[in-house]
Formats: sequence, C-alpha cells, structure tokens
Amino acid sequence: MQKLLYSLSIITIGLVIGYIIQRLTLSNIIKADKSLKKPRKALQSIAILILFPISTIGALWDFSFSDMSLFLLPIIGMIAILLGGFSAHFAGKLLKYEPKQAGALFSCGGMSNIGSIGALIVFVFLGEKAFALVPIYKLFEQIIYYAVWFPIAKSFSTSKKGEKDQNKFLKIVKDPYILVATLSIVVGIILNLTKIERPAFYSNLNAVIIPVGSLFLLSSIGMAMKFSKVKDYIKPALVLSFIKYLFVPFVATLIAYLIGYGQIDNAMPLKVVLILSSVPVGFIALVPPSIYDLDLDLANAGWLVSTIFLIIVIPLQMLAISFF
Repeated sequence: MQKLLYSLSIITIGLVIGYIIQRLTLSNIIKADKSLKKPRKALQSIAILILFPISTIGALWDFSFSDMSLFLLPIIGMIAILLGGFSAHFAGKLLKYEPKQAGALFSCGGMSNIGSIGALIVFVFLGEKAFALVPIYKLFEQIIYYAVWFPIAKSFSTSKKGEKDQNKFLKIVKDPYILVATLSIVVGIILNLTKIERPAFYSNLNAVIIPVGSLFLLSSIGMAMKFSKVKDYIKPALVLSFIKYLFVPFVATLIAYLIGYGQIDNAMPLKVVLILSSVPVGFIALVPPSIYDLDLDLANAGWLVSTIFLIIVIPLQMLAISFF
C-alpha cells in the first residue's frame, strides 16, 4: 500500500503542479508565454538529458546479465510499440473515422508513457535492479516514434506542415534525446563489463533522481493539460485504454513468458514487461496531431483518460505481479 500511494502521489503531484502553473499563467498571475513552451522544454531536458542518464548508467553498472535471453527485451519493447500503433489503426478503420481522427487515434495507440510513468512504477514496485531493464526495453522507442510513427501519422493529413524535417534520418540520428539515451546505455554496460565496483552512494542517488525526474516530466505534461472537449471523445479514449491496458500487455507479457522470463530472478523481467507494456498514452502522441493538422482534441482526450485510468491500473499491476 505504501508503494502504491507513493507512486500515485508522485504522478498526481507532478500533474497537479503543472496544471496549476498553467492556470496561473492563463490568468496572468504568472507572467509568461501562455504556451509555457520554454519551461516545459527545460523540465523535460533536465529529466531526459541529465537525471535519467545518470540513473540509467548507475542501474546498468550494477546489473547482472546472467541470462542471454534478456537481450531480447528490446525486441519485446518494439513489438509492444508496433502492436499499439497498428491496433489503433485497425480500430480507426472499424470505427470508420475520417483521416484526421484515425491519424490521431493511431498516434495515441503507438506512443506510450514508458519513460516517466512506466519507469517510475518499475522503480517503486521492483527496485533499482529492475529499473536497469527499462532503458533496454525502450531501446528502439524514440527511433520508431520519429522514423516510423511520425511519417505514418503525417500520411493521414493533407497538411504539408513539417514535411521538410520529419522524414530526415539525419535529424533522427542527431536528436539529443536519442543520442544521450543511447550513450547512457552504452556507458552503463561498459562499466558493467569492466567489473569496476559501483560507488556505494549510487543507490541512494537513484532513489532521489528517478522520482524527481519523473516529477519534472509529469509537471511539464500538466502544464499542457486540457479538459474542455474530453467528454466528446470518450469512445476513442476508452478504445485506446483497452489497447494500452489489456491487449498490448497481454501479448507482450505472453511473449515474455514463453521466452522464459518467468524463470529468471524471481520473474523480475516478466514483471517489468507487464508494467512497461501497460502504460498510458505518451504526451509525445499529441505532437503529430499538432504539427500535421490531425484531431488534436481526440488525441488530448485519449492521453488524459488513459492517464486517469492509472488510479485503477496501478493497483491491478501490483496484484498481477504478486502472482508471478
């Protein structure tokens, strides 16, 4: 219960702080650009470019890769991402949505909040050792988002906005978020292989910077939360929640189980897959609808409703991993 309340409190506090800042800014109590683009970008950069790389290096440094099947973890992560996107695309066809709605639904189905919410839950429930598997699971995440999902999302739109940049592989390769995330994994594994003992303070350091990094990301998300038109998109939001919390985790966890992850280290990799494959729509899913003139209100509703469902999902995750 303590872990449950801790994880829910960080998620709630982060979103509430960000939303309060947004409302104060819109009311001119805080003098700033109404979009809050700069402070949101600053919080995201601190978390993704500084705090999470430090925690990733430390976690991988002390991790034991005793079973070679763990190197299949990025493939499972990739399958979960692809499954989410194409399931949402199929749902859009069944619902007979217009391209703008179908594109927004696809974007939400394919992009998940693995980095802040998924990583936080893994750390709180399973500890630092399990957290080391998070960057491995999401190794191909951003590459798929920018190289595959963005161009596909654009295909749903008649708008040409952003066409010059989004399909260039060079831009993807040079993206600092991708470079830093990859570098932190490489450095952590190299330190692991050198057999140099990790400093004793690292466990306490990660116990601070992982929740703080998640808090920063969630606050940046709260700064852009919109509730106005959610009620008009309950149906697609529920469809997305079904994909995110039932269909994708069922398939991903089944694959992990068949690989034998239930037999490794008290089923820790299996538990990690279950948690990371059952996370809400990622905030990045709102970017393609915004730049490609898709249905941004649908995307916002899908993100918000799936995030609210965490109140139910996190206790169910705890219950599920207790059986492994």
